[in-house]
Amino acid sequence: MFASLSRPDSLAQVAVARTRVAFSEFRYRKDREIFGENEPADYVYQVATGAVRSYKLLSDGRRQIGAFHLVGDVFGLENAAVHRFTAEAIVDTRVRLVKRESMELIAENDVLVVRDLLNVTTSNLQHAEDHMLLLGRKTALERVAAFLLEMDRRLTQAGFFALPMSRRDIADYLGLTVETVCRELHHLHDQGILGFLSPNQRQIVLLDREKLAHLSL
Repeated sequence: MFASLSRPDSLAQVAVARTRVAFSEFRYRKDREIFGENEPADYVYQVATGAVRSYKLLSDGRRQIGAFHLVGDVFGLENAAVHRFTAEAIVDTRVRLVKRESMELIAENDVLVVRDLLNVTTSNLQHAEDHMLLLGRKTALERVAAFLLEMDRRLTQAGFFALPMSRRDIADYLGLTVETVCRELHHLHDQGILGFLSPNQRQIVLLDREKLAHLSL
């Protein structure tokens, strides 16, 4: 069902062309909640435009971001009846959604849908494992380097990528302080590994991917 998650229109194409499942589209302003932790997981979502963050609030009040969902990404697919994370729009965002119950009914008779759902689940599991390793075993510089490589892979167009998320978001994703994230980014800039293309330093070009990859190991 989600054979080509990199295509922004994949969920819509599946709903209209193959499964005949009705899908809806909703717009969310920046920082608006899409769904909350422990709310019923009745729908599966896909980012059409914009970006989404999934996070948990820890017992001490800190926020831990588990994933960033970019254009084409599917999120909110749970193996339980409720959501484990809260999802919010990072910027003004448009999402598509399909009822989970409808997908499950189709999966009972369509092996391709089962395969695609398995691909989504496997991809999410791999990301969770990689993120756990990043938080538990990497230094601050290694975490920032790994994040930049991830964004380069997922966002780069015309030789640069524009980060939709703030430095606070990045810090909460990497388990660092905002000051540490800023310091390491400027360190990489001073080393000639990356360049900033805008005053707000969100448009980034990687000048030495090989060196950055070595730092992320």
